[in-house]
Amino acid sequence: MKYLKINEIFFSIQGESLNTGIPTVFVRLTGCPLRCNYCDTKYAFKEGVKMSLSNIIKKIKSYDSRFVTITGGEPLAQHNVYSLIDLLLDKSFTVSIETSNGLSIEKINKHVDIVLDIKTPGSGECEKNIIDNYQFLKKTDQVKFVICDINDYLWTKDYIYTYNLHQICNVLLSPSYDEMPIRFLADNILKDKLPARLQTQLHKIIWDNERGK
Repeated sequence: MKYLKINEIFFSIQGESLNTGIPTVFVRLTGCPLRCNYCDTKYAFKEGVKMSLSNIIKKIKSYDSRFVTITGGEPLAQHNVYSLIDLLLDKSFTVSIETSNGLSIEKINKHVDIVLDIKTPGSGECEKNIIDNYQFLKKTDQVKFVICDINDYLWTKDYIYTYNLHQICNVLLSPSYDEMPIRFLADNILKDKLPARLQTQLHKIIWDNERGK
């Protein structure tokens, strides 16, 4: 029997990505090798309980939603996450995964929508970015940049064009909560005609930093 260490499983509104606004079941796995300065889920670094894959599926089904997002922490830090993904797809769930750019995404099932969080200098972890990951991205996938300040924005603009990310998949820019004014970011995207989508954390607008939302 296979297990995963689970921090929490909850039902909420998708606050980020191209699926913003859709009621979604979130499966948050315990553990993360990164320590981003703006991390809002530090409680997921160590807190969690061991759950069998069958019990995880049972909990997900109880919410009666076909949309499932696997997140963390860093979900790819636990190898059995790939088995969970396969089970969910076999049961006709629509699955997305939120992962840092600090671990390889090569083994993620091609039927999963990947949201790849590319780390900016403001995160303190940009040296961990894996450039080779971009070859495994699909048109339906998304890369996300959390922007902390103007230096992050300028770095991101150059980075997008350096790796032609806008020609590979969807590019999302999100202001770091309580750091980057969203209007400032919007104005710069328009000024530079940047091939990217502005997003905000809708769940924080609704519930602030309430856990499990």
